[in-house]
Amino acid sequence: MTAQTPRSGSAPLGQSAETSRPAPTPPKGRNPLERREARLAWGLLLPTVTAVTLVVVLPLLAIFWISVKPVGLADLRPPVPVVSEDLRGRPEAVGDAATLRYRLRNSSQDQVISGVLLTDTLPKGLEIGDLDPRCVLDGREMTCDLGDFEGGYRETIEIPVIIGQAFADAGMELPDSPPGLTGRASNVLTSGSFTFENFARIFDGAEFWGVLWVTLVYTVFGTIGALLFGLFAALLLDKSFRGQGVLRGLYLFPYVAPVIAVAFTWIILFDPFSGSANALLIQMGVTDEAINFFGQRPLALIMVILFEVWRYFPLSFLFILARMQSIDTDMYEAADMDGASPFQQFWYLSMPQLLGILSVLFLLRFIWTFNKFDDIFLLTGGNAGTRTLTVNVYEQAFAVSNIGAGAAVAVVIFACLLVFSFLFFRFISQEEGL
Repeated sequence: MTAQTPRSGSAPLGQSAETSRPAPTPPKGRNPLERREARLAWGLLLPTVTAVTLVVVLPLLAIFWISVKPVGLADLRPPVPVVSEDLRGRPEAVGDAATLRYRLRNSSQDQVISGVLLTDTLPKGLEIGDLDPRCVLDGREMTCDLGDFEGGYRETIEIPVIIGQAFADAGMELPDSPPGLTGRASNVLTSGSFTFENFARIFDGAEFWGVLWVTLVYTVFGTIGALLFGLFAALLLDKSFRGQGVLRGLYLFPYVAPVIAVAFTWIILFDPFSGSANALLIQMGVTDEAINFFGQRPLALIMVILFEVWRYFPLSFLFILARMQSIDTDMYEAADMDGASPFQQFWYLSMPQLLGILSVLFLLRFIWTFNKFDDIFLLTGGNAGTRTLTVNVYEQAFAVSNIGAGAAVAVVIFACLLVFSFLFFRFISQEEGL
């Protein structure tokens, strides 16, 4: 008797038809209900996302746009033709001669205004003499086609008039309605001309790399110092004791006090002529003459960094203390039983728990310190080797009146912070599990 082979598609011997069926696969993609819910969620979030995007992106795009424009502080306002009208000659009675004068000028010193047109409604009671060849009178309506105004253009149009009875009855004064003066001018901010001279001027300057180095030194040491002092303060106040709340409030004073108040307090305290610090140092015999703390290199930069550390360590202190108080105390008790010293407990138990918050604080403090302007400007004004990139933005934009160069420096600041953020999230944040 010959063995029969199973037909194609039939289950092998010893297996049921149910076990031979392939396992069902879940449907791919989202079902219609999930897609509808996603559309509804995005629709609800769209106004918020749009508002946040506009608030963040539009100023950034404006800075990039201005950085490639040859624009100065005076170019922020588009050039316009300006006119003023007055009556010369001091007429006193009907029949007196006078002069109707229009003083015209271009508000810009270098931009051309084309197609300038002067229009005015002449008051009743004035008999008009010879008009300017460019002017046409239709009843009481006067129109003057003045052509183009070059940069810095000024002109005076004088029209002889005779005083009539109607004008005398009106008090011999011109009406309050000013004449109209219109024209077309290209604004450098909206024009299609672009240039990289702002960036070339920045990088060609010998002082730029020195300013960048000062910015990095100020940022790195200010950030690390604020974190270390905040960590030390958190360790001091991690334990409960009498007066702990008062001490915490005192620790917060540098951060909550107005910056202009504490900055001028430091200036007065370390003043070389009347400062208490210099008087104390001289009486103690530390120095024979007064020290100009904020006026000589490199002491001025050191003082600015110390001010940064003193003013902003409370922020690190708050975050670190909150994280330390959330750590389970059982492992410290076990470490005490094993004979671990306080330093070993801190280094091997506390520090691994604090690395995450320290990394976040380092990122935030680095960005904020890199962008810091008011502290340095109030303490030294950027002098004595304390000129940072943010101070350079102010000087380029307002002291030199070169808005384009100031925006170019701001773009450089953005690029530096972008590189730092990329490196931070690429390496440091991954190591700390952020």
